[in-house]
Amino acid sequence: MSRRRRILVLLICCMSLLIVALDNTIVNVALPSLGHELHAQVSGLQWTIDAYTLTLASFLMLSGSTADRIGRRRTFQTGLVAFTAGSLLCSVAPSLGWLVVFRVVQALGGSMLNPVAMSIITNTFTDRRERAQAIGVWGGVVGISMALGPVVGGLLTDTVGWRAIFWINVPIGLAALALTWLFVPESKAAKARRADPVGQLLVIVLLASLTYGIIEGPGAGWAVSGPCFAVAAIALAALVAYELRREEPLLDIRFFRSAPFSGAAAIAICGFAALGSFLFLNTLYLQSNRGLSALDAGLCTLPVALMTLIFGPLSGRLVGLRGPRTSLLVAGACLTVGGVLLTRMTLTTPLPLVLSIYVIFGLGFGMVNPPITNTAVSGMPLAQAGVAAAVASTSRQIGQSLGVAIAGAVVAGTAHGAAFVSAARAGWWITAAYGLLVLSLAVATTGRWAAGTAERTAARLRPLEAVGTRDG
Repeated sequence: MSRRRRILVLLICCMSLLIVALDNTIVNVALPSLGHELHAQVSGLQWTIDAYTLTLASFLMLSGSTADRIGRRRTFQTGLVAFTAGSLLCSVAPSLGWLVVFRVVQALGGSMLNPVAMSIITNTFTDRRERAQAIGVWGGVVGISMALGPVVGGLLTDTVGWRAIFWINVPIGLAALALTWLFVPESKAAKARRADPVGQLLVIVLLASLTYGIIEGPGAGWAVSGPCFAVAAIALAALVAYELRREEPLLDIRFFRSAPFSGAAAIAICGFAALGSFLFLNTLYLQSNRGLSALDAGLCTLPVALMTLIFGPLSGRLVGLRGPRTSLLVAGACLTVGGVLLTRMTLTTPLPLVLSIYVIFGLGFGMVNPPITNTAVSGMPLAQAGVAAAVASTSRQIGQSLGVAIAGAVVAGTAHGAAFVSAARAGWWITAAYGLLVLSLAVATTGRWAAGTAERTAARLRPLEAVGTRDG
């Protein structure tokens, strides 16, 4: 494949990443307008976000293994069709319930895009240097989507209406579909992992019951949340027991014997829970309580996006030079300090001061994202690196889902005025706690002892790599 064709394949894959990542941020800024038109409570707004992120988290690993088995281009095209159709359906949703259903359709398509696109890039760019450059471009698109999402979402919501935030995906999705058919070659894995329907079902039950208990608990009480948490605990225990006995599990529990891997998954959950909490509470604070328009509220999030865009690549370079510890320590400290400063905000806090706090928070988030995948795959055998990266990606989505669920539960029933500020203060303290957890996990899982656990785990997994190589 010529260099020009390879670059074209990269751009097509980046188009899919752009629309999936945009939907993680563009919807937040439209929540007040959406909630007003569809008469949605805070819990309804939470489900608008979490129906998307939870479905992504549940099906990312399944989509990756399915693409290896039946063909990456075919799976990628199916994902583009589902995501584009889901976006169009979201734009005409007649009620909140239907919107949540159509968000699930969107996310089912989205789960077939990012992990499969990364596999396509990996197989297209076989030279290590070119592959690193391609992945760098891929990472830059995430920062661009974070910067564009709130601003574009605010502009469309103010000028056309909240339904327009879903229209933007349709032409991009159709263009990517046509270009994929014309230019992206088909590929499959030499030895694809077998499907694990039982493990997949347990993952869905675990995440759905846990999130439902958190979101609906404040309104329904322990009569609902208690059984939900019990079901989640049972599903988790069953998942661990079942996956340990399976030869080709959906989630290889043995990975978690590596402290860096376990730490990366936990840091991903905490870091993205902080982001989910921030975006959700920030939208309610700026629009519903300070009276800013959707566009102005979107512009106010630019400091977070710009810090991510600037310090994300710098953090990646720092990880390459000195390992993940420094980046994670800076990230944990900034997220903690940012969360603590956010607790001091009131309805009359000067906007420049608010934006300066956002800068600190954005610096922390910009530093935390690049080391996660690197830490997860470091020391893993080559055959297991893709699965380890998929777990890290899934952990990000789980974290964002839980962040929105917990933040919404804290402010449920107090959407306006002094009552909201008081409730949101508890939410910001929880955000600071996420940062403190990142800081603690960075210290615990990046030292010499942690490296030893990674080496021992890799040694146990290498026989599997050798078997997979011979079979392939």
